[in-house]
Amino acid sequence: MSAPVLRFAPSPNGHLHLGHAYSALLNQHIARELGGRFLVRIEDIDTVRCTDKLCADALEDLEWLGLEWHGPVRRQSEHLSAYTAALKKLEQKGLLYRGYLTRSEIKQAIAEKELATGTPWPRDPDGAPLYPGGSLEPAVTGRPFALRLNMQKALAQLADLVFWPETGVGPQGETGDVPAVPSEWGDVILARKDTPTSYHLSVVVDDALQGITHVVRGQDLFYATAVHRVLQQLLGLPCPTYQHHGLILDDDGRKLSKSARDTSLRELRADGMTARQIRTRLGFS
Repeated sequence: MSAPVLRFAPSPNGHLHLGHAYSALLNQHIARELGGRFLVRIEDIDTVRCTDKLCADALEDLEWLGLEWHGPVRRQSEHLSAYTAALKKLEQKGLLYRGYLTRSEIKQAIAEKELATGTPWPRDPDGAPLYPGGSLEPAVTGRPFALRLNMQKALAQLADLVFWPETGVGPQGETGDVPAVPSEWGDVILARKDTPTSYHLSVVVDDALQGITHVVRGQDLFYATAVHRVLQQLLGLPCPTYQHHGLILDDDGRKLSKSARDTSLRELRADGMTARQIRTRLGFS
């Protein structure tokens, strides 16, 4: 068997915070314990928010923390052709369709459906409403669209029960062989109007291409693993072992977030905190 391979894969649309530091240090720690390799990948498919400066700052922060990784850093923005090839495979299976509805149109359509039925519109595990359009939407020449996975059709093509091996724990204590329920996510986006891929698609393609054997990441991505398992099976990709860890929370019990401008590692450095102090605070010597 090949040696274990783990990765830390931030999306630098803001500066890294303590939550990122914990996940990166944990991945490096487990890789060393298993006698494997530790990789760093930059998930920068959002080339507007993930600027070159933020990507460079993220790598600098990781080096400052004392992290060492094997091989070159993979930047997703430099490998878009790999995701396009995966999309083509799914398209050949007849599993993709064009979704034309804008965010405002989705909001309006859901409001109308809820008013007509008197019941809440279904949401995915992250709380976002399921797409109210569908594969029968009429094509609109010249109008931007997203490529969505026809989840019902995709599941019909899978003969085996979709599950994943979990050595960590989910938000409700899930562990072991966790049954995936991808239908809860509806017809997820696999390529956006302004980006020829999505997080779900690019992460499973990259994990396979880089030979990732263990995916160690935060519990906020636990239920998204169901989508990743469907894509792995449809594309004939291997299933890593997953380990979802608890999140670093703020004083109000809320997970740290770049979008909320939670205190970044760079700000902690500017305030005089050392890398050793941060590592100790997070439970690493």
